[in-house]
Amino acid sequence: MPDPLPWARVEAVCIDLGGVVYLPDHAPMLAALDRLGVTAEPHDLDRAHYAGAAATDDFTSDHSVWHAYNLGYARAHGVPDEQLDHAREVLLAAFGAGDVWTREIAGAREAIAAIAARGVAIAIVSNADGTVERQLRDDGICQVGPGAGVEVAAVLDSGVVGVAKPDPAIFRLALEHLGVAADRTLHVGDTPAADVVGARAAGLHPVLVDPYDHHAHDAATVRVRHLADVADLIP
Repeated sequence: MPDPLPWARVEAVCIDLGGVVYLPDHAPMLAALDRLGVTAEPHDLDRAHYAGAAATDDFTSDHSVWHAYNLGYARAHGVPDEQLDHAREVLLAAFGAGDVWTREIAGAREAIAAIAARGVAIAIVSNADGTVERQLRDDGICQVGPGAGVEVAAVLDSGVVGVAKPDPAIFRLALEHLGVAADRTLHVGDTPAADVVGARAAGLHPVLVDPYDHHAHDAATVRVRHLADVADLIP
């Protein structure tokens, strides 16, 4: 059974970024796939991201994370087994070039505003490279303090705070900023091995973004198709 979610008692929501607010920009990914002789449509790229996230189960190092993600991403595009090693290197170079996680998921900013309108506090909790607080502010999505976007309690970027999901320490940092107990806090993410495992270890209630039903077998986790679904769950 899923974690018991006392929705009426939810006081805070932590939100992941990749696969929840942003997805990889289409242009560099199409270029990388073209180098592999793969033709893809935009919806194929989005599906491949979630396939990569579903395949990522080892967070012992950045190498292990991207090795699994890129293999899952390549397989989702039908890259044959004998070309997977090459595909992994091509994709690694594409993601490593930077400025890839920039395409805002339609409706994500409105979803953050809708969650805030429920009267709950919000923190961003992301495994990233130290740039996401500026990116969110510049995009007008959210920021700490007053600004163009939704005001949030904290932006926890692993590249800044020095700890990454699934380590529960990053969630504990978020709780300190939120001033809310773990059992009254949700965490919304798209990668079970980072978001679900880490949130549970810190005592938060995980909510998994799973638009393509990669995790339909997981009856123990609350799943949604889009961040917008979360606001509808909170009274």
